[in-house]
Formats: sequence, C-alpha cells, structure tokens
Amino acid sequence: MITIYGMRASGNCYKLQLLLDQLGRDYRWVDVDSAHGETRTPDYLAKNPNGKVPLLELDDGRRLAESDAILCYLAEGTPLLPDDRWLRAQTLQWLFFEQYSHEPCIAVARFIRGWLPVDHPRQAEVPALLQKGAQVLTVMEQHLAGREWFVGDSYGIADIALYAYTHCAGDGGFDLSVFPNIRAWLHRVQAQPGHSPMHS
Repeated sequence: MITIYGMRASGNCYKLQLLLDQLGRDYRWVDVDSAHGETRTPDYLAKNPNGKVPLLELDDGRRLAESDAILCYLAEGTPLLPDDRWLRAQTLQWLFFEQYSHEPCIAVARFIRGWLPVDHPRQAEVPALLQKGAQVLTVMEQHLAGREWFVGDSYGIADIALYAYTHCAGDGGFDLSVFPNIRAWLHRVQAQPGHSPMHS
C-alpha cells in the first residue's frame, strides 16, 4: 500500500487525497504538521531533504516529492491524465501555472491569514498577494468561459491541482463571488464521483 506523508489542511496535500479517493485507491496517510516544524526533524529530512509535504512512499521504499509530480504519477494510465500528447502538454501547462503563479498568491495569503498572528510582520504582504491573486483568478475565469474543464472535454488532474487552493481561497481573503465561471467550475468538481472534502 502506498503511503502519503502530509498535512490535512494543506492544499498541496489535499490534491493527493482527492485524487486517491476519486480513483478508489487504498493508501496510508501519515500526518506531518509542517506548520509546526515536523518536516524539519532528522527523521523526516532523511525521507525528503527538501523538508516539505506531501511525500509519496511506495512499498519498495521509493519516494517522490512535489505534489503535482505525485499527481502525474498516480494518475498515469487513468482518464484523469490524457494520453494525447497535446492534451498532456496542456495539463502540464496548468500544473506549472498552479505552482508558479497560483499557489504563491492564493495559498500564501491563506497561510498568512490562517496560521500567523494578526501582528506578524508577514501580514503586510497580504494586500499585494490579494492583488496578484486576483490577476491569477482572472486568467482562470477567462479560460473557463464556455468550457467546463481546464483541459479538453473532461475532468482531470489540472482541475484537481487548481481546485485544491481555489476552493478555499476565501480563507486568504479572496472574493470568489466576482468569478462566476470559477464558482460554477468548483461546483462541477465537487459533483465528481468520489469527491472528498479537505480536512482541517
């Protein structure tokens, strides 16, 4: 059985929970509280020297880090990762967008507002994150105009990757009411068979 080391409230970790639940795969979950230093212990750093979650561990001891790389590995051979070369490249495009443009705004604002004290110096970053994040959400909103999913005509891991932090963007102070295409897409994702909620 595969093992996932992760923090339940992390969107990057939630991606894997959601994918595995939707695939009906058995897995073992090991809670690692990255917000309180549990990824910096010698034992965990021996597993992932980068000191982050999530981490996938196979029965034979092989390990894979980085949430979107794990998504690709787990989705291989399923309808959630296209075989078509062009659709697969588009999937990767959105996965890179999610990690390079989306996550640094949406997830970081959520972390600062949800995990740091109100008088923490990083609270000053939030207004700029909200501005940049709104630009990112606008890209998504425009892409979803007249289409149901991010890649092709079916639900896939690009949707899973972007859903993870978008569905809880309000925690970071983002107003999704001004993005009707995104809100409709969120409802479509939630209606997918095997959908499971993020655990706090």
